[in-house]
Amino acid sequence: MKTLSVDLRERIVAAYDVGDVTRAEVAQRFRVSEAMVKKLLQQRRRCGDIRPQHHRCGRKPRITPEHRKRLRELVAEKPDRTLAELRSCVGLSCTLPAIHYALAAMDLTYKKRRFMQQSRTGPILPERGVSGGASRAASTRLGSSSSTSQRRKQT
Repeated sequence: MKTLSVDLRERIVAAYDVGDVTRAEVAQRFRVSEAMVKKLLQQRRRCGDIRPQHHRCGRKPRITPEHRKRLRELVAEKPDRTLAELRSCVGLSCTLPAIHYALAAMDLTYKKRRFMQQSRTGPILPERGVSGGASRAASTRLGSSSSTSQRRKQT
């Protein structure tokens, strides 16, 4: 839903201030909900202003720019810290996915790397065979082209 313009808000409040109309009549006249008229009047009484207050909506972020700066320093210092370690080092009380999303938003990849020597014995599983070609057995299904051609050769 769109925000009402300041001009329309002023006209709604001015029409109500005349005193001979109800909120329902003002709402019908300006084609807004009665709740909107009530909200404007409450906002004027509370704040003294009827302008839209978008800056007050939404949840405030727990990971502030200072936290992000510290996270960047910690990751640069030791990239293999776990998310839980990062959270405790920074002193945050948020979830681990929140830290993951913050790192992703800062274009910092988080990948736990294993530092182990490679095995000298070689791979345990044999290599895969080559698919297709002459090494593949002919189809044994009845009616397939290879079995049909073999029957023709026999007769």
